[in-house]
Amino acid sequence: MRWSGLYWAVGLGGFRRFATYRVATAAGIFTNTVFGFILSYTYIALWSQRPQLGGYDQAQALTFVWIGQALLAAVAIMGGGLQEELQARIRNGDVAIDMYRPADLQTWWLAADAGRGCYHLLARGLLPMLAGALVFPLALPLDPLRWAAFLLSVTLALLVSFAIRYMVALTAFWLLDGSGVNMAAGLCSVFFSGMLLPLTVFPGSFGEIVQWLPWSSILQVPADVLLGRHTGAALPGALAFQAGWAAVLLLAGRAVQAAATRKVVVQGG
Repeated sequence: MRWSGLYWAVGLGGFRRFATYRVATAAGIFTNTVFGFILSYTYIALWSQRPQLGGYDQAQALTFVWIGQALLAAVAIMGGGLQEELQARIRNGDVAIDMYRPADLQTWWLAADAGRGCYHLLARGLLPMLAGALVFPLALPLDPLRWAAFLLSVTLALLVSFAIRYMVALTAFWLLDGSGVNMAAGLCSVFFSGMLLPLTVFPGSFGEIVQWLPWSSILQVPADVLLGRHTGAALPGALAFQAGWAAVLLLAGRAVQAAATRKVVVQGG
C-alpha cells in the first residue's frame, strides 16, 4: 500500500509538472491541429482516388488522422520525454541518486511517464479531436463500451511506448551520445505506428509484418479499436496483443537495467 501511494504521488507529480507548461501546451495543441488539417486534406485527396484504401472508407480514414493527433503527445509517438531526461541523468551521474531511492527505478519512471501521458491526453488530445470533428465527417462511435475499450487500449499503448523509450534511454549507459539512437527510435515509431498512413495500406508481406511489430500497439491498434475493426472475439485478441508486447518489452527493459547497473560508468561526472 505504501509503495502504491509513492508511485501514485510520482504520477501526480508528473501530471502537475507538465501542467505548468501552459504556453508549450497551447503551442502543441495548435501544432497538432494544423498538422491534422494537412493530413486530413492529404487523405481526402488519396481516398478520393482509392476508396476503401486499407479497408477504411474516407470518414474512417479521417478519424484515424485525428486519433493520431489526439494520441501523438500522450503516447509520445515521436519520442521525447523520459528519453532525454533519463539519458541526461545517466551522463551526469544523477542516476546514482535515482538508484539509491527506496523505489524501483523502472516503476518510478513509468509512474512519472503515466502522469505525463494522462496530462497530454486531456490537454493536447481533446481539443484537436474536437476541431477535427467540427470540420470533417468523422466516424466516431456512440457506444460507450467501445470508448471504454479504446481507453483501455490507449493505456496499453502508453505501456508499450514507455517500455520502448525506457530501453532507448538506457543505451546512455554505453553510448556517449544518444541522439542517433533517439532519432532512429523516433523514425521507427512514426513510420511503424501508423502515424503517417494506416499500416493496413502497406502492401503484401511487408504490410503484414509491420502490423506484428510493437509499434503498431501504439496507434494502429487503439485506432482500430475505436473504429470498430476489432469486435467480438477479435477485441480481446487485440488487447492481448498489446498486453503481450508491453510485458515482453517491460521485462526486456528490466534485463537491460540490470545489466547497466552491474557495470555503471558515469559519463561526464
